[in-house]
Amino acid sequence: MSQIRSAFNKASSRYNESAFLQKEIARRLDAKLEVIAGNTDIVLDLGAGTGLLSQPLLTRFPNSKVICLDFAQEALKKNPAKNKLCANANHLPLANNCVDIVISSLMMQWCGDLNQLFSECHRVLKNDGLILFSTFGPNTLKELKKSWAVVDNQTHVNSFTDMHDIGDQLLQNSFQSPVMEMETLTLTYQTVMDLLKDLKAIGAQTVHTRSKSLTGKNKFQSMIKMYESYRQNGKLPATYEVIYGHAWKKINEVNGITLEQR
Repeated sequence: MSQIRSAFNKASSRYNESAFLQKEIARRLDAKLEVIAGNTDIVLDLGAGTGLLSQPLLTRFPNSKVICLDFAQEALKKNPAKNKLCANANHLPLANNCVDIVISSLMMQWCGDLNQLFSECHRVLKNDGLILFSTFGPNTLKELKKSWAVVDNQTHVNSFTDMHDIGDQLLQNSFQSPVMEMETLTLTYQTVMDLLKDLKAIGAQTVHTRSKSLTGKNKFQSMIKMYESYRQNGKLPATYEVIYGHAWKKINEVNGITLEQR
């Protein structure tokens, strides 16, 4: 976790310049609020970072309190919002039943324990509260993964959770009526190095850094050669499987006794 935090802190100064995909996904996630958002006093932007989603939220909910939470302090410094919290999403420094909407764009893939995350989100949400998020699915950067797989058996690219498993974990943490959607977005690059530079610029570089040994250099060049086989119309594709999900916190009362649905 500290390694991920360090990467995002280092990337914060140039993050917005390279985060084209992240901006577009934040825009699409915000648009979903037009049809599913209800009365809203407090909104929690979870993994708010530099504010790609925070800014449209502040526009959409001008009379609401938007809390921007992130574990990367340097990223939060770039966020224009007033209400900011530097904290871990798995241990939210918020009271029970205090938030109307928890919204998170492209943060969940960095959380090692989704059950803990969803448990905390459920705790802080009010009854009838909404959780809405975007994250990456397992086909993300499939070209890069396959290119490295030809070279060795090591993990060079981050792994992502399947859409159906995310839905199951929402249900396991007492969320009701989860709706999961998926779309595939493709960015194109002139070279593999351009892609790797982009990933580094947003703090999402591959798991293992390039070895400086002679063997490491040879493996790296072999990976690039394999990636070249994906070139189409003069460009190299980088596939992103984007998952969107939302669900509700519902608590029923029977004869004055509160029953939490499971």
